[in-house]
Amino acid sequence: MGGELALFIIFGALAVAGAVLVIAARNPVYSALGLLLNFCMLGALYILLNAQFLGLVQIIVYAGAVMVLFLFALMLVGERRGGPWRVSAAAAFGVVLALVLLGEVGYVVATQAVGGARGGVTPEMLAKVGNVQALGTVLFTEYLLPFELASVLLLVGILGAVYLARRRLAREG
Repeated sequence: MGGELALFIIFGALAVAGAVLVIAARNPVYSALGLLLNFCMLGALYILLNAQFLGLVQIIVYAGAVMVLFLFALMLVGERRGGPWRVSAAAAFGVVLALVLLGEVGYVVATQAVGGARGGVTPEMLAKVGNVQALGTVLFTEYLLPFELASVLLLVGILGAVYLARRRLAREG
């Protein structure tokens, strides 16, 4: 087993551990820290997969800015619950379901050659223009409609938040 594969397995396992912590932690701050671990490990996985730009953006934007926003909101609300862990029948069922899904994915990977769709990006193109330019080319040609729909969805979310905040301020003052 090569060093890259070992790092990939370690980072992947830590990302899964962070995701489990997000779900299983009873204290919202512990859950946010699990999400931070997950974001950082996903960024490390992107870097290992030669998508350095995506990896750094994942770490800077999500692990940095978004987590600061989450923690600020959690501290502002101040909701704390007793005990750091909760185990319920639904959580046990979710773990069993996740293990079944993991087994299915492992079976597919072990029995078939899984070659993901690259969306027109070849290794030669990556070597010629670089990761960021290849990402931009694919994003604004083949995936233009989903990109624009995501931007409209974000705009609607921002406008909704501004509307709700202004309505609340008008009601209070």
